[in-house]
Amino acid sequence: MKTRVTELLGIRYPIVQGGMMWVGRAEMASAVSNAGGLGLLTALTQPTPEDLTKEIARCRTMTDKPFGVNLTFTPRPKARPYMEYAQAIIDSGIKIVETAGNNPEPYVIPFKKAGITIIHKCTSVRHGLKAEKLGCDIISMDGFECAGHPGEDDTPNFVLLPAAAAQLTVPMLASGGIGSAEGLVAALALGAEGINMGTRFMATREAPIHENVKQAIVAGDERSSTHILRKVRNTSRIYKNSVALKIREIEARPDSTFDDIYELVAGVKNHVVYQTGDLEAGTWTAGGVMGVIHDIPTCKELLDRMVSEAREIVGKRLSNAFA
Repeated sequence: MKTRVTELLGIRYPIVQGGMMWVGRAEMASAVSNAGGLGLLTALTQPTPEDLTKEIARCRTMTDKPFGVNLTFTPRPKARPYMEYAQAIIDSGIKIVETAGNNPEPYVIPFKKAGITIIHKCTSVRHGLKAEKLGCDIISMDGFECAGHPGEDDTPNFVLLPAAAAQLTVPMLASGGIGSAEGLVAALALGAEGINMGTRFMATREAPIHENVKQAIVAGDERSSTHILRKVRNTSRIYKNSVALKIREIEARPDSTFDDIYELVAGVKNHVVYQTGDLEAGTWTAGGVMGVIHDIPTCKELLDRMVSEAREIVGKRLSNAFA
């Protein structure tokens, strides 16, 4: 395949692995890159910038293909040393970075000076245009379907993608609800030049998470995720387990505050789920795309299959429809 995304990133397929907390390790990133996509290490999964430097070096022993690093600026009681993580990325010679969360402006100049291609994740057209103006090279547009943080506008990709494509001049990735060849073809038709997948890559052989989590994703359907943190305008789409339902119950109380749910949403519990396979140990991120995930292939099997089936959809189903 050939799009501006494959050309900019130097990859075979325009398929990017989402920067997932606790999942974006060397095993995951290298497997996606070796399969022809772009794998991403998640910077904040590593406890310190020094640990990130070591993980980047470890990933280089596992692939000679391009891979990048995700750096997400999250609202949390104790901020991480983001600029130190950014410097570790630069010093390690990484040439592709995905930024997400808050405004990436303070990091754009040092990244660009280092010759780094910047992908920025956005949930609205206005934020995409701002990121483009700042100098970001690719916009990853996250629709309401996406796992993690879909923003507060609730705009699904069937509207968001063509609206963004009509105004952006830099290439765009589609993110949210994509896990099959149909999603890839639809994203390209709606104006994207590539896709970003998170939950789908969690259900692969190489994903460094417990088998119970992978099986839960396969067993889940399009109704198996839910939203929390809407009340504090930090909406997050997660797997619908007992913890998620408890959080929703508390948030529904008129007098509840973030303090009432803080212990339930602590990110470290997310890690416990992925490590132990106890699906009720805390909240964990997953999207409605579970409805189209039915197996646990290798990353190579997944990407080869998606591209092959996408070609068949375009060459047969769609061409016949317009015959």
